[in-house]
Formats: sequence, C-alpha cells, structure tokens
Amino acid sequence: MSTGLWYATAKDEFEIASEETDKKSVYAEDDRQAAREELDSLKEAFEAAIQGANGEEVRRRVGNRIRELEQGVVAMEERAMED
Repeated sequence: MSTGLWYATAKDEFEIASEETDKKSVYAEDDRQAAREELDSLKEAFEAAIQGANGEEVRRRVGNRIRELEQGVVAMEERAMED
C-alpha cells in the first residue's frame, strides 16, 4: 500500500474518531483506538518509505502531514481524558 493510501485511511479514522469524541458517543473510545492504530501503521509505512530510493521526496511530501495528523490524534486523546 502506498504512503498516500495509508495517510488517507489514517486521516479518515481520525476524522471519525474526532467527531465521535466530540459527540461523546458510545463508539468514541473504539474509534480513537482505531485512529491510533492507523496512525501507528502510517508511521511505520512512512519510516520504511523514507529508507527507500525516493526517501527524501517522501519525507518532503508527506512528513508534515503525518506530524499534523499525529498532533491531532494526541489532542483528541487529551480531550477525551478531560471528559
């Protein structure tokens, strides 16, 4: 799977989890866990991709988006703990 597809999946999971967390739904905890798992998978794929022949290009194109997504997941998890 390409890094872009991993990113899209992780971002979708984050958006779902964030929405459910804001609504304080019964699904929120499971959705947050799924978002964290997808983010971790994305980070693993990213690390493998930057070791490849086009690593610097991958880092430049995707690195910032992954950091922003990770910050969003951490903030969502912190929001959930406050409730």
